[in-house]
Amino acid sequence: MHNLAIALHLKGYAVSGSDDEIFEPSRSRLRQHGLLPEQEGWFPEKLTNQIDAVILGMHARADNPELLKAQEMGLRIFSYPEYLYNQSRNKKRVVIAGSHGKTTITSMILHVLEDAGIETDYMVGAQLEGFEVMVRLSETAEWMVMEGDEYLTSPIDRIPKFLHYHPHIAVISGIGWDHVNVFPTFENYLDQFRAFIDSIEQGGTLIYCAEDIHVRKISESFAGNKLPYYQHNCSTNDNQVFIEHLGKHYPLQIFGNHNLTNLNAAREVCNLMGVNDASFYQSISSFRGASLRLEKIAANDGLVVYRDFAHAPSKLKASVEALRKKYADYQLVVCFELHTFSSLSASFMQYYAGALDAADLAVVFYDPHAVALKRLEKVSHDFIKEAFGRTDLLVVSENKSLSVFLKQMIQAPSVIAFMSSGSFGGIKLHDFAAEIINKA
Repeated sequence: MHNLAIALHLKGYAVSGSDDEIFEPSRSRLRQHGLLPEQEGWFPEKLTNQIDAVILGMHARADNPELLKAQEMGLRIFSYPEYLYNQSRNKKRVVIAGSHGKTTITSMILHVLEDAGIETDYMVGAQLEGFEVMVRLSETAEWMVMEGDEYLTSPIDRIPKFLHYHPHIAVISGIGWDHVNVFPTFENYLDQFRAFIDSIEQGGTLIYCAEDIHVRKISESFAGNKLPYYQHNCSTNDNQVFIEHLGKHYPLQIFGNHNLTNLNAAREVCNLMGVNDASFYQSISSFRGASLRLEKIAANDGLVVYRDFAHAPSKLKASVEALRKKYADYQLVVCFELHTFSSLSASFMQYYAGALDAADLAVVFYDPHAVALKRLEKVSHDFIKEAFGRTDLLVVSENKSLSVFLKQMIQAPSVIAFMSSGSFGGIKLHDFAAEIINKA
């Protein structure tokens, strides 16, 4: 939401907003552009007839006092995705969907388009190197590239966000059951992606991961243009991954089978947007990844520390296996936080079985406070070990215990990965990583 506020401000709109919690980096970015509210909280008196539109974020509840006032006044209310569609109605829309990989694929596309000089508006779910904000809206761009999230649109519009976008080019990267609080069965979850396919504009193109059996199956019903994609071929020399094209070798800064699959999705999209393969490979060789996606945050001669946004079982497994393959001779230590509603649900936890098998040492961070906030049933450490299928799994509930364990057990050469969409109980990971390395 704060990125959209900044994008509209940069476009020349008068923008104001409210929230009851504003964290970094949102706070600093809003302050930089003169958009930070003087007070946190909800203020219905801010609503006047001079307002052209109210944009409702998912954080506000249906009984939010400002929302109720806007409804009472008859103001035009948009959800975040509705407004993005409104701003891109006359553009060619590219939407990248899927349970995993969508942020990375979107980031790859934007990185290549920037190099190619192809102007595009966009919305992406991670901060990108060379891009000031995560949302761009203009009057001049022909294209709009958007990450398509399957989660609900808003408290008063309980359908997936990506159903509002109506893409001309659609990507589905993979499907692994997530968001069990709103999609209680896997079949119900699949239905959202079927509806996404149905939302593609007449004459549009579906680019889909043919290696994913669920994606492949639901794509069969699409009668329009279809482009299947697979993991990209590569070669490795001295731990460096290369792609060969027409006799030329292009080194990559990313790694992992999942990223080579993501790369091929991005290549197919860029081809349709006018970028040939040679230009694509030249640009993608300088792509260092999206923020929080297998992001290296500290290193010395014998220790490397990564952080990753992985939280769903398929994401976690793919990231762990990518690190195992890249650092075959290192001790691999993975610290994973159960943070989302799905991951903390006792009935869902079984889907993590095998996800940490490639790690030499595996730690799960389980915070009872997070469980209480989500009003879920607390489970035992033994239950978590059984769900993950590792009797040697260490389960901790305090970041102090995590720190003690890592300082005792880490020995060079090691790679340590912190994987979560949360913060491990408020750990400042850059400082924590530096402390671990210095102690070791």
